[in-house]
Amino acid sequence: MLRRTKIIATLGPSTDDPAMLDKIIQAGVDVVRLNFSHETPEVHQKRLKKLRQRAKVYGRTIGVIADLQGPKIRIEAFKEGKITLKENDKFILDAACKAKDGNQERVGITYKPLPKDVHAGDVLLLDDGRIVLKVSEIVGNEVRCIVRVGGILSNSKGINRQGGGLSADALTDKDRADIIHIAKMPVDYLAVSFPRSAKDIEDARKLLLAAGSKAGIIAKIERAEALDNAEEIIKASDAIMVARGDLGVEIGDGNLPPVQKRLIKQARDLNTVVITATQMMESMIENPIPTRAEVFDVANAVFDGTDAVMLSGETAAGKYPDKAILAMDGVCRVTEKQRSVRVSQHRLDKQFGRIDEAVAMATMYTANHLNIAAIAALTESGSTPLWMSRINSGIAIFALSPHTSTCNKVTLYRGVYPIKFKKVYKVNTIEANQLILTELKKRGAISEGDLVLLTKGDLNGIAGGTNLMKIVCVGE
Repeated sequence: MLRRTKIIATLGPSTDDPAMLDKIIQAGVDVVRLNFSHETPEVHQKRLKKLRQRAKVYGRTIGVIADLQGPKIRIEAFKEGKITLKENDKFILDAACKAKDGNQERVGITYKPLPKDVHAGDVLLLDDGRIVLKVSEIVGNEVRCIVRVGGILSNSKGINRQGGGLSADALTDKDRADIIHIAKMPVDYLAVSFPRSAKDIEDARKLLLAAGSKAGIIAKIERAEALDNAEEIIKASDAIMVARGDLGVEIGDGNLPPVQKRLIKQARDLNTVVITATQMMESMIENPIPTRAEVFDVANAVFDGTDAVMLSGETAAGKYPDKAILAMDGVCRVTEKQRSVRVSQHRLDKQFGRIDEAVAMATMYTANHLNIAAIAALTESGSTPLWMSRINSGIAIFALSPHTSTCNKVTLYRGVYPIKFKKVYKVNTIEANQLILTELKKRGAISEGDLVLLTKGDLNGIAGGTNLMKIVCVGE
């Protein structure tokens, strides 16, 4: 059985070993993530080049996401590297403090406008909520606080305000410089960190296009304010990521499960790809098997309808990158066997605005109500298989395209499998159908007597031109 939910793995020091890179490819990774919060563009370029080389050896098409750092608001550094804060201690976040002059009383901050963004009574959460400070007053460049939850505080830990509302721009100077580098790399998606509105996504897309790249844009939902603008952000994006780390800090962990479910449904209803991320198998950074809680977390995301689940530190810096992928793969496959994951009421009561969308919806309705073995979609842009993938089904959707960029992009779509295919552009319809069936038979996807659904356009090579659905029987 082909796994429908896609697995994203973050590349890092743990995958730089050529043997381990081969193992994660063999384990079934669908998409890799280059995290621009760490390392230089040159390091990411080297990792990407090696990935493409090894994926070709194994005959695999693997998508690539470049993930911008964004305006991560952090404390600066301590003279001694760390301090210990106790409940009711007084502590100052000081915009005027030098970068490495932090001590038991105060520490510098990377985001200098912080004193203008916060007010007395605000709650600030440091180090993903492990340290809790309550703002007592603002004096000049100083945010004076009382410690409500103490602990060890070390260099460069993040700062969030409970409830959100910090006004840092989504795109920093570093991000803008990184976009120029990323545009020169063969990546398929650019992930924008901490967007608050559709404008942040549109700005990133303009910069990326101006730099010469047509990569898709992923909006990482990790600010409380983004939830208020979720629909407009989803519509402006090619995909969203439910980034549960900073989002959980801002809205409270207890609110994350319903928010995750709502965002996944909202994205799918709007025909947008959705990724679930952060700490999905965090314990596997150190351990060869996941906890049962982590198994449930991955399974619940699959039940919710997520297109992809993502591994971060588990593969970038963990001891068992390949085992983390295999563990996630196993959970996804078992969950996908459940009937609720294979039945859909998606858009049954909606009007369709495009012919190719209507064909995609009709195809999936037919496939789910007839004994169809596989679906083959000839596609230029990938739009038709994207719409198909919004419908829950247990039937594999093969996206056949002559374009490498389209094949790479659909690696993120749930239940869609790319095939680089140029053979049907100079033959008649009957020959084209036979060539498609031969390709699927070669891959073991269909057998003699199977019914296969084909979608294509009257005119090959025209994006958005899908207007035909045909049912063929293998061997006839």
